[in-house]
Amino acid sequence: MSGPKVDRPLAGAASRGSVLAAAEAVAKHKVAGPTLVVIGAIMAGTFIWFADPTTPGGIIPPCPTNAFLHINCPGCGSTRAIYSLLHGDIGAALHFNAFGVVALALLAFAFVAWVRGLWTGVRVRSWQHLRWAPMVVLVVTVGWFVIRNIPIEPFSSLKV
Repeated sequence: MSGPKVDRPLAGAASRGSVLAAAEAVAKHKVAGPTLVVIGAIMAGTFIWFADPTTPGGIIPPCPTNAFLHINCPGCGSTRAIYSLLHGDIGAALHFNAFGVVALALLAFAFVAWVRGLWTGVRVRSWQHLRWAPMVVLVVTVGWFVIRNIPIEPFSSLKV
């Protein structure tokens, strides 16, 4: 005779053998999901901290779009912006990629809303759940891509 059935979402997903099911179970777990996200962010931040992307010729390769086409993609300067944020230099971070800094702030807000929803059991509506959010993100990203590549002042100062 066996004891009472215990709900273990992580063990159930792994036994099904589906990577997607396991990832979904981890994302819904109150501790494992947020912990993995925080660990990933700490690992990425530590790598960027020690790699120092502001020094030319470092271990982080340059942006392929910039290297081959000589234009700035929307993400150009993001690692340098993160490096500057890690060192508390918000002005330099905004110079390297203002769009990336705003995107990081929105991602942090979405992360807090997701964790709050996991811990309270109530789905917290955040900016990414809004109806027009994907279209707005796409339009702003394309706009940032175009504006920072206009070769006249004041737009040329956005090029890094």
